[in-house]
Amino acid sequence: MDKVRINRALISVYDKTGVLELARVLREYGVEILSTGGTARHLTESGIEIRSVDMFTGHPEILDGRVKTLHPKVHAAILARRELESHMTQCREMGIELIDMVVVNLYPFEQTVARPGITLEDAVEQIDIGGPSMLRSSAKNFRSVAVLTSPEQYGEVIGQLRANDGALDLKMRFGLARAVFRRTSQ
Repeated sequence: MDKVRINRALISVYDKTGVLELARVLREYGVEILSTGGTARHLTESGIEIRSVDMFTGHPEILDGRVKTLHPKVHAAILARRELESHMTQCREMGIELIDMVVVNLYPFEQTVARPGITLEDAVEQIDIGGPSMLRSSAKNFRSVAVLTSPEQYGEVIGQLRANDGALDLKMRFGLARAVFRRTSQ
């Protein structure tokens, strides 16, 4: 699959720089946006229609937001191999709606632990679990899923979405996946 049309995107970002423009462009192409917590509030307060991840999964965020996206419906929607009929059949049978784009940037762990006087408790709360899991799942399935880790990537992605009527090509998806593995290895 050289070009993949984006139909559903999950956006959950710490750094909200540029996310409104990206979300608006996605909505121009009819993309359904799934979101969580503060990102969902930021998007809806700016007039962008979203569907909460808890509505998508049928399960509420729990443990003060520590568990939001760690759910089989989220990861199956990302990891399903579109070219395998067995995967598509399982998704249909289980009511799993595919996710074609994941936009996640991680909590600022490095900056948090570099602050003078940071407590262990504050540092521990900046350890992102769901974000790296979604990033790595998306990067693993780059043939079908685009994954963005930084606002610096939004402009190029927007350009390609516009040039390809809401689709991204394999070269871009592969490059975005490589960026994930660089970021998560840090």
